[in-house]
Amino acid sequence: MTEAFYPRHIAIIMDGNGRWAKRRGLPRLLGHKAGGDNIHRVVEFCLNQGIKYLTLYAFSTENWKRALDEVTGIFNILTHVIDREMKYFHQAKVKLKHLGRLDRVPQELQQKIKEAIELTKDNTRLTLCICLDYGGRAEIVEAVRRLMAQGIPPQSIDEALVAQYLYTEGIPDPDLIIRTGGEMRLSNFLLWQAAYAELYFTPTLWPDLGEKEMEEALLNYRERQRRFGGL
Repeated sequence: MTEAFYPRHIAIIMDGNGRWAKRRGLPRLLGHKAGGDNIHRVVEFCLNQGIKYLTLYAFSTENWKRALDEVTGIFNILTHVIDREMKYFHQAKVKLKHLGRLDRVPQELQQKIKEAIELTKDNTRLTLCICLDYGGRAEIVEAVRRLMAQGIPPQSIDEALVAQYLYTEGIPDPDLIIRTGGEMRLSNFLLWQAAYAELYFTPTLWPDLGEKEMEEALLNYRERQRRFGGL
């Protein structure tokens, strides 16, 4: 039976910034800037719809392979986004969380993220998870290393225990994963957590993803039959 309900947790692979810029004859970094600007719009939409968790794939462990000037530019843009949006997020009762490694991120951005997490830690309206220097495989490897380091007997390890060692500890698995830009793959995103997520792929590039496309994704989601392996 099809249930008409909203997802509790939406995760988005924000793809297409470079192509957005190329189609306009602009440098790639201006595409990333436009993508950074769109975060506000999508967060606002989720707030208005009562979504409790929103996870955004901002920078993957594989993105380090890109040109140094692009990587540096992306980090500068993210630093600016946090500076610009934190007052709004806090007033809107948005709680910020970081998923991934923080030690390889530039010091200034590290500090901005830590300050934002501390400022918003008691907010409860929406939890916004930013995946920065994040990779699904790396997350699982790190969880295994932590389990082994604590000497937990193999027979004591189950799915619930592993979940406690992931970056997403305490966060429900995504109900809906949206990928913009037309590609149809997860690209190392939330591999454990995506086990039963509904997937929605759209050709719309991330900077252009707005209210209309989000509404279409939610409508498509509500038409799905989620059986979680059952009948």
